Amino acid sequence: MKDKKRTLVTCALPYANGPVHIGHLAGVYVPADIYVRYLRMRGEDVLYVCGSDEHGVPITIKAREQGCTPQDIVDRYHKLIRDSFSGLGINFDIYGRTSSEVHREGAAEFFRKLYDEGKFVTRESEQYYDPEAKTFLADRYIVGTCPKCGNEGAYGDQCEKCGSTLSPEELINPRSKLSGAAPIKKKTTHWYLPLQDYEQWLREWILDGHKEWRTNVYGQVKSWLDGGLQPRAVTRDLEWGVPVPVEGAEGKVLYVWFDAPIGYISNTRELLPDSWEKWWKSPDTRLVHFIGKDNIVFHCIVFPSMLKAYGDGYILPDNVPANEFLNLEGDKISTSKGWAVWAHEFLKDFPGKEDVMRYALTANAPQTADNDFSWKDFQARNNSELVAIFGNFVNRAVVLTHKYFGGKVPACGELLDVDKELLAEIPALKESMEKNLENFRFREALRDAMGIARAGNKYISDTEPWKVAKTDLDRTGTILNLSLQVCADLAVAFEPFTPFAAERLRKMLGVSLFAGSDHRRGERVTVNTYKDGEGCALHTGSVPAPGALVLDWELLGRPQILPAGHVIGEPELLFAKIEDDQIQVQLDRLDAIRAERAAREKAEAARKVAPQKEECTFEDFEKMDIRTATVLEAERVPKTDKLLKLTIDTGMDRRVIVSGIAEYYSPEDMVGKQICILANLKPRVIRGIESHGMILMAKQGDGTMRFITPQEVLANGSQVG
Repeated sequence: MKDKKRTLVTCALPYANGPVHIGHLAGVYVPADIYVRYLRMRGEDVLYVCGSDEHGVPITIKAREQGCTPQDIVDRYHKLIRDSFSGLGINFDIYGRTSSEVHREGAAEFFRKLYDEGKFVTRESEQYYDPEAKTFLADRYIVGTCPKCGNEGAYGDQCEKCGSTLSPEELINPRSKLSGAAPIKKKTTHWYLPLQDYEQWLREWILDGHKEWRTNVYGQVKSWLDGGLQPRAVTRDLEWGVPVPVEGAEGKVLYVWFDAPIGYISNTRELLPDSWEKWWKSPDTRLVHFIGKDNIVFHCIVFPSMLKAYGDGYILPDNVPANEFLNLEGDKISTSKGWAVWAHEFLKDFPGKEDVMRYALTANAPQTADNDFSWKDFQARNNSELVAIFGNFVNRAVVLTHKYFGGKVPACGELLDVDKELLAEIPALKESMEKNLENFRFREALRDAMGIARAGNKYISDTEPWKVAKTDLDRTGTILNLSLQVCADLAVAFEPFTPFAAERLRKMLGVSLFAGSDHRRGERVTVNTYKDGEGCALHTGSVPAPGALVLDWELLGRPQILPAGHVIGEPELLFAKIEDDQIQVQLDRLDAIRAERAAREKAEAARKVAPQKEECTFEDFEKMDIRTATVLEAERVPKTDKLLKLTIDTGMDRRVIVSGIAEYYSPEDMVGKQICILANLKPRVIRGIESHGMILMAKQGDGTMRFITPQEVLANGSQVG
């Protein structure tokens, strides 16, 4: 780890227009929390900052849809998101919001300084305007037909059906989402940050100076720089947001991408008004941004350019460990389609399983490529790993200690080879875990932590202390002593990944955890030197009590963390099995969403209208002899899936028509049905059968075919025209 006095960890600010889902958790918040917990156990001074992004078009759209104010929306979802994080053990030093007065003042001041120093350029452009609502339209306020897939509900920036990136100019039949009116172009003036002025500096700083960044992050930044940077607007014509603090900017607010990252700074200022600058302007501070891949450009190009333009000693990110996307049961997570596992709903459906979700998301972390979450895997991770390995080992060690030694840690006697092998394995796994955590490889670090549990489980199974106790209680004591030391190791190793279980385990072992710094209370927990070389630490603060055993990262892997005679608590199960019926409820819910989506898409497809064909003359139309007829006989054409052979009465004759309608109608459906035919179509041989005419069918947008039939029964041979 780099030699820094402190680390500032930020998480991407979630939009306060809806709840957070497992994709957000896996991509940003669980990895960040793992990292912060690890640093704090190492004694690092850490500040953990996040908050709600409460401006931007999605919030105003949600407010209009629900007939309330944007403030109502952000108040509701800010609390829901904050409580969801807390419920999963993700506890920021501050979880702020960009609608706060501190942020409004800070963001306005940031803009004003760049404005006064001439760091912006102005541009006049034509943008879409709603003549009925009398307002300029952001891209998301414009809807129309996607030119790529024909989706009639595409937005001005993206089609959520086919995923294509669009511009409003590309939409077919664009209309305002506010009034339904056709938008017009109207001139407006905005301020832009000329990113191209910082291109060479960005190349030197990132491409030359940060080759250790993840390949997905480094590659995306390089692609942007190689493509050439362009000026980026920093203001918009909207009512909701931070007002642009200059004359002539009435009705304009700061663009959300400019506004939101300043929230990291303003949240820090709100928490630490007197000392915030040491976290943002000191070379002794290391800044790490945890984000998803859709935010890479903002945190690696835009925000650093903003800080460079501002000057005044602002530090730049030391690393930006962005994750890729997490899919759900093989499909892309979509909030608009309801295809997600929402954090707040999970907490209600699976009380006490917060650690299991953290564990499953970390085990499937989309670190450099998209990955998938499935409920069956979630269940298997719990039952086969957390219950059967980690929990089973701890339970056996604690239960047997109470059975044979009255709940006191027995003395450690002479070590056999099997004991020495166990003691050698833990430090090696610790070293690997450290390297993985420090290089943001959390999936691999979790495997190392579970490796400790596997080693302990194998050791206690191989040594069988319940059998040894019948003849050699001293040897049983040694086995259980070492097993309890491994339990103490697990209480440290799993703190970043499964903090609730780690806390329960520490309670069972009668120990506490060195928590590092806590800037929410303005306190710092400290640890004395090791007592008598036994590897246990004394806490000097008020919590826990003086003299209590306190674990920290440095103790992990030491041979005697728990001294002989130390009293442990009563055993309790760390994890419980998840039954099939619990998982089936979730699968059924997703199946219902899939079915509803399929039905909706089918209905939308059926409503699609094919383009009109080329014009024809009345004389062309008169050449067609369309008549009514009744089906007398129907049978499938052998060795075909689509063809029916129909014998029909045209009123003029009996004839045979071969038609490709077998996938829509059975022979039994056809007998007695009155239809319309093109009677004078030139005969042709189909599969050895001469067909005289063609049945008239209506083809819907989804490809299904239906007969054109008279509303009333007519005489066969009646002409249509």
